[in-house]
Amino acid sequence: MKIIKTQLKDCFVVEPDIFEDERGFFLETYNKNKYKKIPNFPETFVQDNHSKSKKGTLRGLHFQIKDPQGKLVRVVTGEVFDVAVDIRKESETFGLWHGEYLSESNKKQLWVPPGFAHGFLTLGKENIIHYSCTEYRSIGNEYSLSYKDPALKIKLPVKKLIVASKDSNANNLDQLIKLKVI
Repeated sequence: MKIIKTQLKDCFVVEPDIFEDERGFFLETYNKNKYKKIPNFPETFVQDNHSKSKKGTLRGLHFQIKDPQGKLVRVVTGEVFDVAVDIRKESETFGLWHGEYLSESNKKQLWVPPGFAHGFLTLGKENIIHYSCTEYRSIGNEYSLSYKDPALKIKLPVKKLIVASKDSNANNLDQLIKLKVI
């Protein structure tokens, strides 16, 4: 497997080894010993999430302040443009983002560490996303960062989006700082 560093501190792309033949393919989506090569990678995950979205759906950018979640994200069916934003105030990459195409065909994964906002835009007709989390979902502790924040300058590959109201009305990074959320 290949571990590829992104421009964001502690955020990595994982390209698994894929074993293909006339029957299909096999790959390991997680192997504790191999993932130890990623700095600060967690020993365990406590929750797995499975999401299905139609083309053009934007989910995020979500985060939790108390008990922040690290996420190992992969696409089972379809394709997404996956985005991670470093919102750790002490980080040298605070306020920067990384976008990665994850798909059924490329089988890449994205490690989004705790302290990041995370979201994805679905590009396939039908998209099934799976991600393992380091902390449990905390409904009363969930926040959204605006994907439209002009300071972030996130470049989405699609303009026509299907977005939940909590995400379309989310605060910009500077507003979240003023509100002392971050």
